[in-house]
Amino acid sequence: MGKLTLTSFVTLDGVYQAPGGPNEDRRDGFEYGGWVVPYGDEDFGRFIDGVFGRVGAFLLGRRTYDIFAAHWPKVTEPADPVAGKLNTLPKYVVSNTLTNPEWSGTTVLSGDLAKEVTALKERTDGEVQVHGSGDLAQSLLALDLVDTVHLLTFPVVLGAGRRLFADGGVPTAFRHAGGSITASGVSIQTYDLAGRPEFGTYELPENA
Repeated sequence: MGKLTLTSFVTLDGVYQAPGGPNEDRRDGFEYGGWVVPYGDEDFGRFIDGVFGRVGAFLLGRRTYDIFAAHWPKVTEPADPVAGKLNTLPKYVVSNTLTNPEWSGTTVLSGDLAKEVTALKERTDGEVQVHGSGDLAQSLLALDLVDTVHLLTFPVVLGAGRRLFADGGVPTAFRHAGGSITASGVSIQTYDLAGRPEFGTYELPENA
């Protein structure tokens, strides 16, 4: 059974919206798209290449799928570590409205998310990878379907935008599985999900 990994870019204040360009996601009047671009150094590239080296299939939300489908099919170099995988491996997009995807190798998932994703993990050799797809990521986390999170935190605060770990999320504990800092200051941390949080207190007993 494959495992499901989530790779997410966030700001210091937790925003995931429109990391790659100003027109990726302008919902709610968001004006700060493209905040990842200044930090794309060799360390960042090596990490991303390593992630894509473990992929068996891609699972994407509709917005991220549309962004990828508009760009990556135009990158035709087979040796490209990202485009080569995206253009040849199975892609699954969660959508209730997409009916005829043009990107080769795409399957639309529109049924019960938990059942569809569990079945996908069971039949996939290698990782089922979610990239970006913030709304989908939140749903997968709420259903305990994510096994590993690669959280890349960029040294910028935006003060606005959609946040990955928003209010109302399911309380979840994580186990740190490794990390590094890029030369440009991006914190790359990997966490395995570890069930529900445990709680304690530093308060002294009333009769102490």
